[in-house]
Amino acid sequence: MRLRVSLPRWLRIALWSIAGAALAALLTLVVSLYLLLQPDRFTALLQREASNAGLVLNLASPASPTLFPRPALELQGLTLSAKGAGMPILLAARGRLQLPWRALLGKETAISRLEIDSPRMDLDALEAWLASLPPRNASEPPQIPRIDAGVRVTRGSLVRGNELLLGDVSLDAGSLISGQPFPLSISAKDAAGEPLQLDLSATPRLKGDTLQLDAIGVHFSQGSTLTLQLAGEAHWHGAADASLRLRGKLDHAEAGVYDTSLVLTPANQVDPLLLGIKLDGPGNHADLRLPPLALADWWSQLNHPQDPHLSVPPGTGTAEIAKLETGGISIEGLSIKAGVAPATSAATPADSKTATPRAPK
Repeated sequence: MRLRVSLPRWLRIALWSIAGAALAALLTLVVSLYLLLQPDRFTALLQREASNAGLVLNLASPASPTLFPRPALELQGLTLSAKGAGMPILLAARGRLQLPWRALLGKETAISRLEIDSPRMDLDALEAWLASLPPRNASEPPQIPRIDAGVRVTRGSLVRGNELLLGDVSLDAGSLISGQPFPLSISAKDAAGEPLQLDLSATPRLKGDTLQLDAIGVHFSQGSTLTLQLAGEAHWHGAADASLRLRGKLDHAEAGVYDTSLVLTPANQVDPLLLGIKLDGPGNHADLRLPPLALADWWSQLNHPQDPHLSVPPGTGTAEIAKLETGGISIEGLSIKAGVAPATSAATPADSKTATPRAPK
């Protein structure tokens, strides 16, 4: 026997009214969410900040808002390029802007966190953009590039043209604000699949015309082979007027533990910006003063994937390297004594014993 329950007409009307009101409230919430978040407002903010830096930001589709678990905007197909450049600096599949709840009031365009998934950064395009930037006026005080929003990057890659430099890149950074500790953590794998990890912490401060980095802590590791720990401080007054002092230990699984120090001295009327490197441990000793820009060119030649070229690093100092393995290159029995001739005469070639880089095993 089946029993049929007939609801009173007034109750049916009430239930239908409640359901209709709930549906209307849901539609109102969706429309209000879009109107309150105003995705175009935040997209315009990002594009305006990029334009101020000489960059162009494009999205494959308009940003879409979400409310739970917190207000956010979903971005699809990000492309970041220098103005007038054909090669993009950054390509990313997806991005997400987390917003504070106060952004719903529409009175503040604030971003609490930026997340980027699967970005691909081209080092050649990045270097070209940096080279095109106008030099900062020496009379202008240094500025901290304030980052109110934390940044997170997952499954990224760093390339130079079609050459993969780093893969599986993850980055997590806090807010960069004067007087507050700034943490930065980066992990990646090099072209050979070796895991790399960098953890950096510092407290930036502006004192008059000086940008100061206090309580710097650096921890770098390459697989289970190498670990570097440094601590110190830095100051920057603008241009090449910069100083840095970092001291710590370099621990190599096969070579032992080394006392390590990095000292950056500012440029003056005689010398350029110089980086002093001291390394003291079993079998390897170095005391070098190197110009950073020239050193970058030397390192790129040394670590070239197809044709590594070994030459004396630019600068002055001495080095006795019993054995060094890095970037797939093995060096044994290297002795360097480098000096700079007086400015009125041609430079004297550095006295060194050459060593042939070995191909990776």
